[in-house]
Amino acid sequence: MIRIGIYTLPLNYNYGGLLQAYALQTVLEKMGHEVKILNRPLHVSEPFWKRPREKAKRVVRKFLMGQHDVQVFLENNEAKAYPIISQNTQRFIDCHLHTVTVRDTHLLKNADYDALVVGSDQIWRCAFHDTKRKLYDAYLAFAKSWKVKRIAYAASLGTDKWEYNAEKTERCRQLIQKFDAVSVRESSGVGLIKDHFGVEATHVLDPTMLLTEKDYEPLFLGKTEKSDGKLMSYILDDTEEKRKIVDKVSTQIGLNTFIVNAQADNTSLPIEERIQPPVEQWLRGFYDAEFVVTDSFHACVFSILFGKQFVVIGNKDRGMSRFESLLSMLNLKDRLIDHCENESILIPSSDLSRAQALLEEKKIVSLNFLTKALSTWN
Repeated sequence: MIRIGIYTLPLNYNYGGLLQAYALQTVLEKMGHEVKILNRPLHVSEPFWKRPREKAKRVVRKFLMGQHDVQVFLENNEAKAYPIISQNTQRFIDCHLHTVTVRDTHLLKNADYDALVVGSDQIWRCAFHDTKRKLYDAYLAFAKSWKVKRIAYAASLGTDKWEYNAEKTERCRQLIQKFDAVSVRESSGVGLIKDHFGVEATHVLDPTMLLTEKDYEPLFLGKTEKSDGKLMSYILDDTEEKRKIVDKVSTQIGLNTFIVNAQADNTSLPIEERIQPPVEQWLRGFYDAEFVVTDSFHACVFSILFGKQFVVIGNKDRGMSRFESLLSMLNLKDRLIDHCENESILIPSSDLSRAQALLEEKKIVSLNFLTKALSTWN
């Protein structure tokens, strides 16, 4: 048995982030290992002197420019709102994830771990780390002197363009050289890691795809209410264009639409409208649906896992390479749409059963990567 620490993005109310952590934990535990997820608190109140320029701009906008909806102390307000918004997802974390709260990574001890696994999700996306230290910690800078196995599983850069400046590239190159095994979630990441870090990386599946629908069913069957409809709409970044696409698909295939997510990030809404529904109810949506319309990478993943017809609306702000890599690998690129010019949506005809077969082949590669990385002990 190996004692493993998983280093991923902070756990919050994002369904995909929670379920990729759950899946990786589950797979590693099935292999016989002891697993802890190193969870860093997401929301911390800030004194006024932190980011003073930003707060000064908000004062001007609110009191001098009459923009009354501007929140001067947004970070503090969100820190207070977060426990309410995340009450359902926090229950999932408490019940199903084996976590260690990490307020300072430098307080972690080598003696507690035999291996550290970085991933998955966009853990290596530069824009997702507001300080250089946090980015470098994603490459295990806090453990640079540890005698420990270092593995990256399905780490994502989030984009097919290189976002690191010269300083960050060089520092992360030095850190990744210490890794024993590196894998990435997107095919484009293989080339980027090779070109900029000089490291060979293996292309693997997102951890959620290492489990099956049957593995997820115990989380929600008998514990959730049946969804109120047969067309599941899960839109992260709501726009009028996306609502039109959902309506057109609903009309064309004659299915009633149901929505699972709240607008958790919309700070202008009353707090009760921002409470994120339970993870279990979100999973139940895929089980009940006949068709899914989404702009979410992980909703795309679970549509495939549950064998549901779907279309995914390209989400350029959150990174297109994730969608393109996954759908190309499974011959499902016709599922990706980015606009709605015509009166109707071309419903895709790609073979989901063929995609399932391709998925099984890639699953073998991905599990073999993990098994080999953890078995070759120094």
